[in-house]
Amino acid sequence: MSHIYLCFLWHMHQPFYKDLITGEYKLPWTRMHALKDYYGMVRILDEFPDVHQTFNLVPSMMVQVEEYATGTAIDPYLQTALKPAENLTEPEQDFLLRQFFHAHPPQMIYRYPRYGELYEASTAHRGVGSATRLFGTQEYRDLQVLSQLAWFDEEFQQKDPEVRDLIAKGRNYSLADQRLMGEKQRKIIGMVTPAYKHAAASGQVEISTTPYYHPILPLLCDSSIASVSHPGVTLPAEFRYPQDARRQLELAHRYITREFGAAPAGLWPSEGSVSDEVFHLASEIGFRWTATDSGVLSRTLGRNIGVDAIYRPYKWVQRDHELRVVFRDHFLSDLIGFVYSRMDAHEAAEDFLRRIRDNCRGIIASGSDALVPIILDGENAWEYYVENGRPFLRELYRRISDDPRMSAVTVSEGLARVRPEPLSHIFPGSWINANFDVWIGAEEDNHAWNHLLRARQAYDAAVNLPEERMRLAYEELLIAEGSDWCWWYGPEHDSANRVEFDQLYRSHLANVYRALGRTPPEELSRPILRVLIGEVHVPASGPITPVIDGVITSYFEWIGAGMYRVDERSGSMHGRKFLVKELYYGSDGEHFYLRVDFQSGAEEAMDSMEARITVAAGDPVRTSSAVVRFDQGRAHAAELNLAVPTDGNPTPVECAFRNVLETRISLPDLGVPAGGSMRFQISLWQGGLPMDAIPQQGWLELGTRDTGDWFG
Repeated sequence: MSHIYLCFLWHMHQPFYKDLITGEYKLPWTRMHALKDYYGMVRILDEFPDVHQTFNLVPSMMVQVEEYATGTAIDPYLQTALKPAENLTEPEQDFLLRQFFHAHPPQMIYRYPRYGELYEASTAHRGVGSATRLFGTQEYRDLQVLSQLAWFDEEFQQKDPEVRDLIAKGRNYSLADQRLMGEKQRKIIGMVTPAYKHAAASGQVEISTTPYYHPILPLLCDSSIASVSHPGVTLPAEFRYPQDARRQLELAHRYITREFGAAPAGLWPSEGSVSDEVFHLASEIGFRWTATDSGVLSRTLGRNIGVDAIYRPYKWVQRDHELRVVFRDHFLSDLIGFVYSRMDAHEAAEDFLRRIRDNCRGIIASGSDALVPIILDGENAWEYYVENGRPFLRELYRRISDDPRMSAVTVSEGLARVRPEPLSHIFPGSWINANFDVWIGAEEDNHAWNHLLRARQAYDAAVNLPEERMRLAYEELLIAEGSDWCWWYGPEHDSANRVEFDQLYRSHLANVYRALGRTPPEELSRPILRVLIGEVHVPASGPITPVIDGVITSYFEWIGAGMYRVDERSGSMHGRKFLVKELYYGSDGEHFYLRVDFQSGAEEAMDSMEARITVAAGDPVRTSSAVVRFDQGRAHAAELNLAVPTDGNPTPVECAFRNVLETRISLPDLGVPAGGSMRFQISLWQGGLPMDAIPQQGWLELGTRDTGDWFG
């Protein structure tokens, strides 16, 4: 009987945050994710012994975890969290307020009422001046404790009595509570590596790996290969060091073999970045399988592909080298990463498995087995889920375990069950758009590569230096070759720590020169980053009375409207789809007007979608909503759910869609009192899945004064 084999590969990775010269960790994210994700993601499998999975562990991340576990990591963020609040200096207090709210507010900050209070107080007083005028000792200590507890794994939040008591206490923490929080951190992090070793030894988990410091291997081998996947791209001076690519692979292979007692069969090349030259190196070093994205498969085969091409393994062969290759289902992997966090856990798990069964129906009917590769970041998505995604994972794993036609297997187990198709070459690309544009080609990226090349050439030119200094310089080069620095350069991604990433990258390069006994070039003192452009929000300034016809009839009809322009950059995870470009909104005192401008090309995807407009107003605040559906290039109002029924029939929602979506809704129907204010959100749904939301967090606000009052 034909069978569906699910291959989950969870990629566990953080950049190398340690400065080798000072020994100091410049950012805390390896520690935070070790608290929240690494242990719990593998530990949950104990509840589902029939669910087998692959975990991809990046060695440079694991050595950081080990230093935290042994207490040897020097982390200013942890030191500040553990310092008695009474002894905090004013700069340390400012540091707390700037850096200790970096968590997803809906699921990680507001889950703890006191943490939410402190967040709102800090936000309300941002820029007021000295931190000592904002909080007292107790507020700082509560922030120190709760900002850490929010990252504790669900396993400890729910089952560890001491952690449960700390959370239940909620506020007014003592110095003893603060010390206990620190002790628990070290205990949790110390359990990470043993948990993976135990799961691997049992056979339930396969450990694969990535080049040691997470470089984009094809670009190390020859940076000009980027022009193959993107002809005409502007490139920096050629970087060609295949020996570094080999070294990164050898170090990773050796690390996993030493730590887990067996050589890794599998390689997830950083960011799924592949080329024939990389496959040759991986095969020579001893890897037996690798993986990348379905987009790379499409470009390799030179045609659009369906699931029948994706849901099977391949055997790449060139001369006397060979590798098995699987290609991730890009769409399904992104559903876990970006969509299901906004759904009920049961509905999300059911939707995911229904899609897999539908995709596999033809393959199963033909008498063949299906191998479904689901590959994604194993840590960053969960902060957007309720309870760190554990309810979703439990529901998903339970349903898989109960299905006799479906099994979750490791990649090696899946390859042993499904016969591969031949592959004579691989197109050079990554999992993002089957090219390398995220890491090379933009002005900032190219500056970063040129700095790296000059440091690498300085290393090549060094002579008569002690071996220890040469080794230190080379390790700093390997760190600087990591993909993470250029992830934050260029226009694609943003982070509250983007400036720190830039500083850390330039510090690693400067350390190369210091280790070689040379003065770092002056250029490394200047930021590579250019001006950051985020979201733009301009409040409404006057009444508007636009024509509801789906086109911008006149430039003047929306003058006075509020405007919200979406920041299209992603954060730690890439792949979120942006459908909306800008919102315009306003009122004439009697109606609420909303205009939605979509991203170029998104209009064609609007069929079968629906827009849900939610408005909160009144005292007490009550919520009303309107639903607009799109069909064959037109829009029509489908539903109007009022918080307070009107005396008569509500005024129908007016809407039109041609080039833009325009809507008009009666303010009385929405429960907005004359001259009052309202808050609103809009979300886009397709097939029961939330595809986009504006704003991503919170609400947009609008005053609805009578038209005569606007300019009074």
